[in-house]
Amino acid sequence: MAKNFKPGFTYQDFARDFTAEHFDASYWANLFAKSGAKYVVLTSKHHEGYTMWPSKYSFSWNAQDVGPHRDLLGELAEVIRNETHMHFGVYHSLYEWYNPLYMSDRESNYTKQEFVEHKVFPEMLELVEKYRPEILWSDGEWEASDEYWRSKDFLVWLYNDSPVSETVVTNDRWGSNILCKHGDFYTCQDRYNPGVLQPHKWENAMTIDRQSWGYRVDAKLKDYLSSKELISELASTVSCGGNLLVNVGPTKEGIIAPIFEERLRDMGEWLQENGEAIYATTPWKYQNDTQTNGVWYTSRHKGQRISVFAIVLNYPTPANITLYALGGKFDDKSKWTGTTQFVNVEFPPKNELDTRNLRFAWTFRIDLPKA
Repeated sequence: MAKNFKPGFTYQDFARDFTAEHFDASYWANLFAKSGAKYVVLTSKHHEGYTMWPSKYSFSWNAQDVGPHRDLLGELAEVIRNETHMHFGVYHSLYEWYNPLYMSDRESNYTKQEFVEHKVFPEMLELVEKYRPEILWSDGEWEASDEYWRSKDFLVWLYNDSPVSETVVTNDRWGSNILCKHGDFYTCQDRYNPGVLQPHKWENAMTIDRQSWGYRVDAKLKDYLSSKELISELASTVSCGGNLLVNVGPTKEGIIAPIFEERLRDMGEWLQENGEAIYATTPWKYQNDTQTNGVWYTSRHKGQRISVFAIVLNYPTPANITLYALGGKFDDKSKWTGTTQFVNVEFPPKNELDTRNLRFAWTFRIDLPKA
């Protein structure tokens, strides 16, 4: 900051430039729905402590008092619930970079809990009671254990006495000793994609911008995941039992940049054609094809039938591919040969797929009788 801003400029001075003048909650919600998303998680407060709602525990440091002068969280929550079928969640950072109460607690080696008692705990109660999120995505926990954050006390209230006790789910970021150990779903680290089946439900929270969670005016095209890369990330994540949480950083005016919008709409178009291989599926006994690269598997069990989905990331040359993790038979719509160990599938011509706007990855469904 010293290099790019005038002397005495502080992080807090950025708030007056955050106007969100073009923020349109309905447009955002429609875009997220068109992307194929089933839930939305808004950053209600990041590490700087600025809240996107008029929190009485963040006086003069919230979106109502300084900057947009709007309850951005409330606007989006209302639209998501009333205009879409998506679930609404909130991200919330426990610690704050500049809060003097937190810095004092840290200096005491966390023997004091003034920050938790007077800021974090009542703020989270307010957030849940007022906005009733179905997902509570905690972060900023890593400098202290769950005992300092009073996480057990809060979660006991959340799951038993809160207004969302029957519907809420939470992640694993509730203390430096909790990550990847306790939670309805694990996040383990940012951009977490282990590439192998996990024993516990997990989520891959990742960014379209390869470097940043926020919007960067100086980002280059190469800094963004392509639509194909994004869909590849989706396929590998779901095949291994995870959910994909895609981050986009809006501008200070409240706009989702066109490149982010394009990526989200491309993913939605792909899911319109291939969503059967993603939604309500479970991992297959093999997650990916180790002999034919770029193939990920999911499955669905219904009645006496098991449907196995092979998501092929790369169009083969020549136009056929061997799938080794299956056995069984295809329907008559695809040309195939095979044994109980593998099937060989002939792809439609690439120009035919292009004409039908079938891009990025292609899915085959194989129906097998239950043993």
